[in-house]
Amino acid sequence: MLTIYHVPGTRSVRVIWLCGELGLQHRVVPIDFSAEYRASAEWRRLNPVGKVPAMTDGAFTMFESGAMVQYLLDRYGGGRLQPPAGTEEHGRYLQWSWFAEATLARPIGEIFNHRRVFGEKAIPAVVEEMKERARVCLGAVEQALEGRSYLLGDELTAADIMMGYSLMLARRQELVADQPNLTGYWERLSSRPAFQRAIAAGRS
Repeated sequence: MLTIYHVPGTRSVRVIWLCGELGLQHRVVPIDFSAEYRASAEWRRLNPVGKVPAMTDGAFTMFESGAMVQYLLDRYGGGRLQPPAGTEEHGRYLQWSWFAEATLARPIGEIFNHRRVFGEKAIPAVVEEMKERARVCLGAVEQALEGRSYLLGDELTAADIMMGYSLMLARRQELVADQPNLTGYWERLSSRPAFQRAIAAGRS
């Protein structure tokens, strides 16, 4: 069985959400999110950089959420939630999947990290630069959603799962404003039962 090592609100949400959409049996193991535990040899055996998530499939271990999503689709998805490989539509699917993490989530993560490290000494200009980078990315997603329910059209794909988590981070930073396509998109994503179960996973 798939085992997903999870902390609520972290990128493991993506993997649990995907399992729910695909109906894959999986086990969620909540972990201690303290810096001490994440620096421990026990956790570093699963995630060598001490972050979350990690996932095991039998003896096979992964520690990058986007890669987990693609692995599960390719191994267990049966063609669901992604276009056929080698097509232009699959290229668009990959583009939005990678954009969600590598381009949109990056400046949002830097806001969190800067504030975590510097606290009250956080530099406003640095935070604002990161916010502006994120706003540019959100503008691109807003435009891409024009006339569409999801990134590739009327049907959910795993690109939306990747993007949905990054959009959740953007909303935490109050970066989504006066963008009706993004607002409707978020409502569609967050109303999905698999998303709601992923958000609730591991919470006491």
